[in-house]
Amino acid sequence: MAELQEVQITEEKPLLPGQTPEAAKTHSVETPYGSVTFTVYGTPKPKRPAILTYHDVGLNYKSCFQPLFQFGDMQEIIQNFVRVHVDAPGMEEGAPVFPLGYQYPSLDQLADMIPCVLQYLNFSTIIGVGVGAGAYILSRYALTGLTSSIPEMILGHLFSQEELSGNSELIQKYRNIITHAPNLDNIELYWNSYNNRRDLNFERGGDITLKCPVMLVVGDQAPHEDAVVECNSKLDPTQTSFLKMADSGGQPQLTQPGKLTEAFKYFLQGMGYMASSCMTRLSRSRTASLTSAASIDGNRSRSRTLSQSSESGTLSSGPPGHTMEVSC
Repeated sequence: MAELQEVQITEEKPLLPGQTPEAAKTHSVETPYGSVTFTVYGTPKPKRPAILTYHDVGLNYKSCFQPLFQFGDMQEIIQNFVRVHVDAPGMEEGAPVFPLGYQYPSLDQLADMIPCVLQYLNFSTIIGVGVGAGAYILSRYALTGLTSSIPEMILGHLFSQEELSGNSELIQKYRNIITHAPNLDNIELYWNSYNNRRDLNFERGGDITLKCPVMLVVGDQAPHEDAVVECNSKLDPTQTSFLKMADSGGQPQLTQPGKLTEAFKYFLQGMGYMASSCMTRLSRSRTASLTSAASIDGNRSRSRTLSQSSESGTLSSGPPGHTMEVSC
């Protein structure tokens, strides 16, 4: 998918008092069904979807939506969302006449162009605003979008919206791995199985719970942070260690391997293993106090607590029977 053009324009509209012209960029990308043009206003906002519009027959994005988005009360909304106005092929201003015999895309094919737009912009979620034919196209996209953009859906599962918007080298690497995976069909089957999973029905104090030591880890910017916190609330606190890792997204084993390794060592020590292991990463950078409920004879049944303080949080580790909450 290659970009054909990108031009800087300013929307022609009367300004409200104190309002400055809103910069826009018009893009054109190739899709399996031909080129599609769209115009972007504003900048992406963390944890917020984009507003994407699609116009009706006989109109383009300006003639269909400009009066709405110029309306005074609408300004509060557009200041809080980036918006993408899609023009159906050949409907954009200045579009050339299609050659004789040109086969115009079906509405289903127009809907299948939308994932190409979102992938180009690195957007994973949208709020669709459609009129007439445009409403049908967006409805069709909503019905097929999950299967039309499997790589983007999976990336949205693996990484937070902030991470995806930042488009770091890590995100680019894994987007390339997933998008060009030779076994993408197999990945889709695994993804579908995940989406059809059953609830584990954990209940603290109930019959269904984990009776072994558990360490839960979640990044403070992870897309499923709330789900992990809820899971922790349903597990036995005497068997569970909970780590919330600062400056980490959906994959802390990729973004914070050092911190995760150190925390894993504490967890193993709490179980009575690796008593002599050095906590090099954290102990070198922070002041630590170590207390032991037994002698330092390496007894695997001893109880240990390690407390470390820093401006970003506190870490406490111990054997099953101690809940650990971490911001490190």
